[in-house]
Amino acid sequence: MEFIDLSKPGEKKKVLLAGILGLVAILFLWWTFFGFGKSNSSMKPPATAGPAASPTPATGETRASNTSSGVVADIAQFAEIVYPGSTPSVGEPNRNIFAYYEPPPPSAPVASAIPATPTPTPPVLLAAVNPANVYAKTADFTLEASGDKFTPDLRIFVDNRELPTKYIGPQQLATTVPAAFIANPGTHQVVVRNQDGRIYSLPVSINVAAPPTPNFSYVGIVSTVPRVDVAYLQDRSSKDILNVQRGDVVAGRFRVTSISEKEIVLVDTTLKIKHNLAMTEGDKNPTSPLNRPTPKVDAEDDEP
Repeated sequence: MEFIDLSKPGEKKKVLLAGILGLVAILFLWWTFFGFGKSNSSMKPPATAGPAASPTPATGETRASNTSSGVVADIAQFAEIVYPGSTPSVGEPNRNIFAYYEPPPPSAPVASAIPATPTPTPPVLLAAVNPANVYAKTADFTLEASGDKFTPDLRIFVDNRELPTKYIGPQQLATTVPAAFIANPGTHQVVVRNQDGRIYSLPVSINVAAPPTPNFSYVGIVSTVPRVDVAYLQDRSSKDILNVQRGDVVAGRFRVTSISEKEIVLVDTTLKIKHNLAMTEGDKNPTSPLNRPTPKVDAEDDEP
């Protein structure tokens, strides 16, 4: 065996390098088997309360070898994982997953209601008018207004048209309403006020109704002697035929005033309203005189 001669150049370096390599090898082996900063007990496998579970039943020899060696290997940690391959059933969601919350639009500011200005009380009171109901097509009539605080300078206005007004007293005025104002059915407004409109009253209505009309049709005429004519009127409801002359009253209120081949004139004895009925054929039935055949008239020069 040859000894190392340290007196030779380079031998010291070799010895130093060999020592360092040996120390590194020792440290590496220590770290591999024992580690650094851990006790020896940490390197041992954890103890279990019983024998380790195994996917396959252990034989008697295996149990004996494990028990005799004093080392219980937890081979369950290294067992193969078997995935069942089925997806668990999950119920449908109770809400729309794509829905999202939207904040409500800001409410518009509510404008505070401005109280209406109270209507001032009219300085003149118009309580009623007489008559309040009239028939259309009647003649001129006198209208009386009843109320309070009337003065001579107040006038009666019908549909904003001034009428000549008669002052009777502080509670009554009167005027004459022309027939042209009530020629057609409808409603008219009556107001009492002065010329400039500063003194006025609330309006009161006059109702104009359609007048009653004769329920007859003019269906024929027969001339008997000069200026004596007989007219045939047919009731529109019962279809009965009436023969009338001038001066007769039909249906208790319509007087015959004129008969011609074109029309018959009837005047309402109560309202003095004239009704003109033009000649028509009427409704013929087997028992109607209008349906009878015209008798044959022999010529004057015929000989028996």
